[in-house]
Amino acid sequence: MTRPVASPALSHLRVLDLTRVRAGPTCCRVLADFGADVIKIEPPDGVDPNEGMSGARIGYDMQNLHRNKRSMTLNLKKPEGLRVFLKLVETADVVVENYRPDVKERLGIGYGALSAVNPRIILASISGFGQTGPYRTRAGFDQIAQGMGGLMWVTGQPGGGPMRAGVAVADSTAGIYAATGILVALAEREKSGLGQWVHTSLLEAQISLCDFQAARYLVEGEVPGQAGNDHPYSTPMGVVRTADGFINIGVGGDGQFKALCAALKLEGLAAHPDYATGAARYRNRPALMALLAPYFAAETSAAMLEKLEAHSVPAGPIYKMDEVFADPQVQHLGIAQRVVHPERGEINLVGQPITLSRTPASLVCPLPGKGADTESVLTEAGMAADAIAHLRAEGAV
Repeated sequence: MTRPVASPALSHLRVLDLTRVRAGPTCCRVLADFGADVIKIEPPDGVDPNEGMSGARIGYDMQNLHRNKRSMTLNLKKPEGLRVFLKLVETADVVVENYRPDVKERLGIGYGALSAVNPRIILASISGFGQTGPYRTRAGFDQIAQGMGGLMWVTGQPGGGPMRAGVAVADSTAGIYAATGILVALAEREKSGLGQWVHTSLLEAQISLCDFQAARYLVEGEVPGQAGNDHPYSTPMGVVRTADGFINIGVGGDGQFKALCAALKLEGLAAHPDYATGAARYRNRPALMALLAPYFAAETSAAMLEKLEAHSVPAGPIYKMDEVFADPQVQHLGIAQRVVHPERGEINLVGQPITLSRTPASLVCPLPGKGADTESVLTEAGMAADAIAHLRAEGAV
């Protein structure tokens, strides 16, 4: 059966996906959604002691992370399995793995081994803490990186103790950075003809994601603290209570503050010396927010958002997830995309947030059954049916 192609953008590429959990699969999902032939390589049943750590195969998370891929089984701990893998590397463009750094060397699939059989290969490695250094062999998880990368001490209410983000930001960011590195390496390969080793870590990704808060310390020597739902230094910017809930406002400059005052019919407030400048508003934040609170509380969220929009004041609702996908703008953008699963029927997954005008990403198939494409992949690699049967007998596939 012909493999469905999600996009012509990367359809010339073959990717060997050795990843699991979240960061690595996120990276490979980007490539698969833009058309790369991503082959998810999984150990046969009973080989991986942590099998099932990512949840049920037909569950929402596995389906969302691994759509648009093929699946084959391969036991890299078997000499025959390793030989098969290196055979696949000969014609592949990219290998992605997120083992601990020492594991790939022990398995014999480090960059040196791969480039020896294919000098054009790009190996992308995602680890918890980096490929070198004192923490290189530590297992890494998203929340650990959130803590060590500084996020948890700038998140949450002041004095409330560290608070994790509600989503796996370090994992997801590391995956996206790895995909970016792969695409850079592929572009460079067009000039040099050579592959290279691309690597990132959850810790590096989390620190990078802290961005201005990290730069605030590096440049100014200031250690940022928790600001709750307020912006770290702009006021009034954050969550305000309305008559029936909450909304976000984003008033960053003096012009926007004047527009807010006009929307609330508080024009005189914009010229008050305690609030006329950004520095003054930040210095007097508690008093300003207390002054504004009754005006927001007197209106419903919908009425207040309409009033603020009429005055070009940045603001928006605060949605629960069902409300997110009911929003007309979200529906217009089409980020919820449908695939047909053989057991679950039609399901919606989260599409790519990047639009290309000629070669957009798409969702064309769900995660296949484990090993569903083993024979076709091996046949494409030139293996005869009796050789494949021998590999099965030896427990290599």
